[in-house]
Amino acid sequence: MLKAIEYAQNGMDTNEGGPFGAVIVKDGKIVGRGNNKVTSTNDPTAHAEVVAIRDACKNLNTFQLDDCVIYTSCEPCPMCLGAIYWARPKRIVFACSKKDAADIDFDDAFIYKEIELPIEKRSIKTEQHLREEGLKVFKAWDEKQDKEEY
Repeated sequence: MLKAIEYAQNGMDTNEGGPFGAVIVKDGKIVGRGNNKVTSTNDPTAHAEVVAIRDACKNLNTFQLDDCVIYTSCEPCPMCLGAIYWARPKRIVFACSKKDAADIDFDDAFIYKEIELPIEKRSIKTEQHLREEGLKVFKAWDEKQDKEEY
């Protein structure tokens, strides 16, 4: 956990992004590292946990983090939580809470509320188009014999 907090501090000190850091550990060794790099990379998805997941997956040559633990300096936001669940680690450990983050103007409450709303009531207009054409690709995936399940 101290390393995750250290990465948060270092990333903030070097103006790479907000005060967030994460490490991923497998068998007692750090296999992935990350700090928030949203502003330095102009990438809104470059949160510490996502950066660390990408690093760990590259280092382990896999798309799943079985038997890994993610240590993060703050309770994951909705995007990071989704990425963590897709990566399938065995555990998440965090230091600061989402309330602590909200207290310094990193408030994700509106996203949690948006997710619960019907699509037509969300603040970003969302529309469905060309479903039948899209379903053709889904059908092809369903019938694909050499797909790698995940």
